[in-house]
Amino acid sequence: MDIRSQFPILEQQVYGHPLVYFDNAATTQKPLSVIETLRRYYTTINSNIHRGAHFLAAKATDEYEQTRRTVQHFIGARHSHEIVFTRGTTESINLVASSFGERYLGEGDEVVVSGMEHHSNIVPWQLACGRKGARLRVIPFGDDGVLDLEAFRSLLNEHTRIVAVTHVSNTLGTVNPVREIVDIAHSRGVPVLVDGAQAISHMAVDVQAIGCDFYCFSGHKMYGPMGVGVMYGREEILEELPPYQGGGEMIKDVSFEVTTYNELPFKFEAGTPSVGDVLGLDTAIGFMQDLGLDNIASHERELTEYATRRLMEVDGLRVYGTAPMKTSVLSFLIGSSHPYDVGTLLDKLGIAVRTGHHCTQPVMTRYGIPGTVRASFAIYNTKDEVDCLVNALQRIAPMLA
Repeated sequence: MDIRSQFPILEQQVYGHPLVYFDNAATTQKPLSVIETLRRYYTTINSNIHRGAHFLAAKATDEYEQTRRTVQHFIGARHSHEIVFTRGTTESINLVASSFGERYLGEGDEVVVSGMEHHSNIVPWQLACGRKGARLRVIPFGDDGVLDLEAFRSLLNEHTRIVAVTHVSNTLGTVNPVREIVDIAHSRGVPVLVDGAQAISHMAVDVQAIGCDFYCFSGHKMYGPMGVGVMYGREEILEELPPYQGGGEMIKDVSFEVTTYNELPFKFEAGTPSVGDVLGLDTAIGFMQDLGLDNIASHERELTEYATRRLMEVDGLRVYGTAPMKTSVLSFLIGSSHPYDVGTLLDKLGIAVRTGHHCTQPVMTRYGIPGTVRASFAIYNTKDEVDCLVNALQRIAPMLA
């Protein structure tokens, strides 16, 4: 497969330069197959699902539920009803924090997160703790971006109710040892939520092998549409949790006196879903499987190693996040320059990177910096594009001195 030809957006020029897209940790571009799925849905079977008796409703429902089974097998879940569709990782984590917090958090309880979490895996837990009088505890990490597991062990106690940790840091690229974290937490009877937003497009994920109780991710970071995400939860826990939202589909019977809730997973899927985006997620998974997850990982690893070596040729450049196990994310600064200035100059040369705190302000506080420039790679990126980035940085570095 000619991979780049599947992504027409990459063929354009920006300010007279060929587009180099290195903002994949924010969102990946979409292949033609995903775009075609969206077109096909809206031009042939657009309908609300589950509640219609006509052909279009039945067809849309069948494809929607087939996607649930696709996701189940893709992440190794035991049952399709352990797959809950959401709008993205953020909503998935908010769902768990709200429902789990309502059911299990109380005065004096504790929630453990890591110091490298995205705000989406911090703020929902702060809100839950605030409602229940619970406390947030934080696993520290070293200068290299590696979590301190001994400190993690010491944080666990009789008040710990849940651990919420990222599989891969969106800023540092660190691949956390989530299986070991789960084993440590489970040995104390504590469930674990894993934020998989930055892992799902880079490596094979098996939730049963990891052993986690919840796993959350977004479609738009894995070559799928925006507006769709997944919350995997173990059946035993989901059965115990209250609904996150009320409305259509999540009910079995409603009266003004009492409402009984629907079975899994529908108990957590109130309202009309983004059906076309869900079908696009199915196609995106197929795209990744056709390429081969091992092939994707190998390409990105080679590209990241090459980019790391080449970036060291830029005077005054320093990389944040040097864990031995990391994915295709490179966060850096040049001298005392502000990351926004670097990003703006790169943009004028057609190179798209992300600048700022990347929704990880505690990480920036840990290093004592305002933010970083972040280059993140995907399957369609090339060494030639890395060379373009390095040449651009060498060109603009004197302007930033």
